[in-house]
Amino acid sequence: MQDTSKQYDAVIDNCKSLFLKKMSDYGSAWRILRLTSLTDQIFIKAQRIRGLQQNDVQKVDEGQESEFIGIINYCIMALIQLEKGVVEQPDMTTEEATTLYEKHVGITKKLMEDKNHDYGEAWRDMRVSSLTDLILQKLLRVKQIEDNKGVTLVSEGIDANYQDMINYAVFALILLSEN
Repeated sequence: MQDTSKQYDAVIDNCKSLFLKKMSDYGSAWRILRLTSLTDQIFIKAQRIRGLQQNDVQKVDEGQESEFIGIINYCIMALIQLEKGVVEQPDMTTEEATTLYEKHVGITKKLMEDKNHDYGEAWRDMRVSSLTDLILQKLLRVKQIEDNKGVTLVSEGIDANYQDMINYAVFALILLSEN
């Protein structure tokens, strides 16, 4: 699991670097996005990945990697929004956003390590397309929970689904880099 931890960190470093560059360009404009809007952005990215995996022709010159990075960053934004709430105007400095980004990555990585231990790194034998489908399934679950106003009877909450999507996207990026 040492390789997984290092690979995970490398993927997250790449995602965080892009997040910070976009913070420099746009500030914290994303802070006005409601969770449903973030969920829809993640859904669009996951659908595009699925399309890239199924279609013979690609008309936009961006591959799966950039979309998986987008999924990770949007999920982290969603986790921050869950914690801080939605605002009417951008209100977050780069320093605060960085601290919250790292906090949520830390929690999510710990979850990955615990599950990875129990599942014996089974994800390494999965196809990237299966990870994409799992992300889409999690998105449909999140949409249903959102439609239910956040109420679940026996299921984990929205935050756990965002964390799982981050981890599936990281796994997909690791697998893509190894092939």
